[in-house]
Amino acid sequence: MIEPVLKKTLVRDETFAGVTYHIEGELVPVLQIILSDTPVFFEHHILLWKSASTRIGAKAVKGLLRRAISGMPVLLTSAHGPGRVAVSRDGTGQIVPIHLQPGQAIDVREHQYLAATEQVSYSVTRIKGIMNWVFGGNSIIVDQFRAETTPGIVWVHGFGNVFEVVLDAHESIDIEPGGWLYKDPTVSMKTQTQNLSAGLFGSAGSFFWNRMTGPGRVGIQSLYIPTLAVEA
Repeated sequence: MIEPVLKKTLVRDETFAGVTYHIEGELVPVLQIILSDTPVFFEHHILLWKSASTRIGAKAVKGLLRRAISGMPVLLTSAHGPGRVAVSRDGTGQIVPIHLQPGQAIDVREHQYLAATEQVSYSVTRIKGIMNWVFGGNSIIVDQFRAETTPGIVWVHGFGNVFEVVLDAHESIDIEPGGWLYKDPTVSMKTQTQNLSAGLFGSAGSFFWNRMTGPGRVGIQSLYIPTLAVEA
């Protein structure tokens, strides 16, 4: 039986890929990263505080024209040690770290990645044929992160609480279109539609969901808030 499991809400003194980090806070959590030789990057508006010794710069991203057309940031902020940096989204939720070994990748719902280590490559793609009733369209933008030659970390922010399910090959789970947060690239995603009948009273509307089929991990958020509305 498929059973999504709640991810940890509190992380202290976790070390991976050249950084040590903490995740704290019950309503609007904060990610604090201790920097030495490994920089991190993030969107500039989520910076909460930093050490005076932490250097802040700009990081260019591949696919500038496509990012601009998609409404994604063209430049990201980078933070270099020594020192500490803390970031947080302006929304109730949970921060989840995703550790990537060399060659591993993760797909993240647009605007919901929080930060990543410098070793991780970052690109965006548009997946067609995935209906998301929240925006009324037939495609979505997905952030893609990959650890190329060395380990790396991607931190994501989910609204509400975040659960994770691990699917075996050909195993599926149906998720409300606003509910999925991240997935392994090996997980396929297709739109499912069901029309509801109310007998003599005619149609009672339709259900839409995304059918995720393994193998791989899928992150599920218990609350969906369009991030563009949150950040406006």
